[in-house]
Amino acid sequence: MMNSIYLDNAATTAIDPEVIAVMHASMQDTFGNPSSTHQFGRKAKSAVETARKNIANHFNITPSEIVFTAGGTEADNLIIHNAVVHLGVQRIITAKTEHHAVLHTVEHFQRLGLITADYVKVDAFGSVDTQHLEALLTSSDQKTLVSLMYINNEVGTILPVEEVSLICKKYAALFHSDTVQLIGHYPLDLQKTPIDFVVASAHKFHGPKGVGFAYFRKGFGIMPMFHGGDQERGARSSTENVHSILGMEKALEISIARMEKDQQHILELKQYFMSELQKLDAKILFNGHSAHAEKGTYTLLNVRFPLQNELLLFSLDMAGIAVSGGSACQSGSQRGSHVLHEILNESEVAKTSIRFSFSKYTTQQEIDATILKLQEIV
Repeated sequence: MMNSIYLDNAATTAIDPEVIAVMHASMQDTFGNPSSTHQFGRKAKSAVETARKNIANHFNITPSEIVFTAGGTEADNLIIHNAVVHLGVQRIITAKTEHHAVLHTVEHFQRLGLITADYVKVDAFGSVDTQHLEALLTSSDQKTLVSLMYINNEVGTILPVEEVSLICKKYAALFHSDTVQLIGHYPLDLQKTPIDFVVASAHKFHGPKGVGFAYFRKGFGIMPMFHGGDQERGARSSTENVHSILGMEKALEISIARMEKDQQHILELKQYFMSELQKLDAKILFNGHSAHAEKGTYTLLNVRFPLQNELLLFSLDMAGIAVSGGSACQSGSQRGSHVLHEILNESEVAKTSIRFSFSKYTTQQEIDATILKLQEIV
């Protein structure tokens, strides 16, 4: 058994060595404050704006449509805050399977009495009921924001984004999608796919933690949540995290250049893992669309074991295998997965479910070692 196996890449990924090299060089050579007018500040400012331009090019958008943030959670908050405070949104339609960065923000504005919230139905796989979405949109003429994630971070189900964007356009609703699990893993052309607001977090695609961006489609003004120095053209006050922004730029460049190769590698490992799990026990099931080749992402597999074993996660950790029992963003929580509670019945949700998620660094030897340990435990 090898010392440690990391299969929790949906929570965070290892930083690519090329990214570390870029960040290290920036820490040494580009340490100026981008708001300073002297040569050190101008050098940092130039580096940040070049990164913004290069990142924008990957999504076929303009640099002015990108606001750098501290990650996906801040980006989601900034977008929803802006929609309510600045764009006059009175109602938000979302789903109860969303990330808490969206759900808790919506609940916050609802408690303040600034919006009403409606929740679109999802099926047993976590797929959004688009007919119900359309019915909700026809039921009110209030200005509405639809907020639905592109890829569910727990069960991997992919939103039919083209269909949802057309429905939103038909009813003049704004469309926000949490794309944290998509960016760096799938191509996204924001001219072909008319989403108004998307978000990214660098640590999901082998970049550093604590940096990401929000995309605001051109024409939407931005009301900041933070006030102070008017950085990011007034959209987000706070000195730019220069070395992390440059690290994110490099990580995205590598991820996009290697996308097809990495996808093939990860998908083969995932399919192999699925077949080995089913040899282990035919009663093992997969949650959401995490096992589906097209309706689910290739990056993760949410496995439902035919038993309740509260120590399974702990046993794997003791064996040096890092996995997740749900969203790592709720680490320490004993409440269980809100997503699984929404899509499974009481008896099925009581069984032990584990999220395994993979990266370009995952090997077949690691998969084999994990299967051996599961055989021993299960």
